[in-house]
Amino acid sequence: MGDYVVVLEAPIIVRDVETSEDAINVAVSKVAKALNKEKLDFVRVEIGYSQCPVCGAHFESAFVVGSVGLVGMYLTIKVYNAQTVEHAERIAKAVIGKALKKVPLKVYEIRELTEEEDGNGVELD
Repeated sequence: MGDYVVVLEAPIIVRDVETSEDAINVAVSKVAKALNKEKLDFVRVEIGYSQCPVCGAHFESAFVVGSVGLVGMYLTIKVYNAQTVEHAERIAKAVIGKALKKVPLKVYEIRELTEEEDGNGVELD
């Protein structure tokens, strides 16, 4: 049994926004509200970053076209007592997917949990 930190990538669509900053604020609020409703306050929410294909510079993953925004977000959760890395991935997707219905979740990163990172998360008995 292993303990893992799983980072999932999620695209969040928001409507009636004018700027990328507005889109980010609305998306963070929308995700936080959905997670809190399911009592998943231990999931860390961060704005995703994209890389410019031309210059290589990093920028926040928020795009607005015609008052509709697309915001890339990273959702981090700690999974305890998972049998394998794949098992940890399935647990993370199931737990977060319960709150964010109809949002495709993709694994961005999975790593073993270190002693310094120990804390809240999902534990299987």
